[in-house]
Amino acid sequence: MAEVHIIGQIVGASGFPQHSLFCKWGINAGGAWRLLSGLKEGQTQVDNPQNEEMAYWSHPVDVHFATKGLQGWPKLHLQVWHQDSYGRCELYGYGFCHIPSSPGFHELKCVTWRPVGTWQDQLAQLFVGGGPQLKTSDLIYIGADRYRLQTTSMGCVHLQLAVILRHFDRYGVEC
Repeated sequence: MAEVHIIGQIVGASGFPQHSLFCKWGINAGGAWRLLSGLKEGQTQVDNPQNEEMAYWSHPVDVHFATKGLQGWPKLHLQVWHQDSYGRCELYGYGFCHIPSSPGFHELKCVTWRPVGTWQDQLAQLFVGGGPQLKTSDLIYIGADRYRLQTTSMGCVHLQLAVILRHFDRYGVEC
C-alpha cells in the first residue's frame, strides 16, 4: 500500500480578540485510508502571551497513513478555544485545511470562523460568555450544510508540516 507520513507542529494562533488560547485538533481521512501510527486527534496546552500578538503552542503532529487511493485525502480540522481567568472555556473558532499532497515542508495558515447566532445569542455571549456551537464537528470539514450558517471570521492558526510519500509509484497511485 502507498503510505503518507505527516510530521510537524501546530505552531500557534494569531488575530484572535483575546489571549489565553488552546486548540483541539483532529485529522479526518476517507475510507480507503488506514492509520498505521500516531494520534488522529489531540489538544494543545493553553498559552497566555502577555506582550505578544501570537499564542504559541508548538504542539507536535506525527501521523502515518496507508492508502489504496487518493480519494479522501486527509484534512486537518481545528477548534480554537479561549480560557478566561475563571477557567471557563469559550469557542473562538473552527477551521480546516487539506494536508498538502506534495512531499516536502509546508507552512500553512488556517483561517477560522465561528457561528454568529441570533441577536439574543450575541447579547447573551457579551454578558455571560459562551455562544453558538456546531452540534456535530463534521460540519467543519464536510461543508454540505455549512452554507446555511451565518458566521464571522476569527484569527488564523499557523502550521508547519512535512509530508513524506512512500510507494505511490509502486502501487499505481499517482499524485
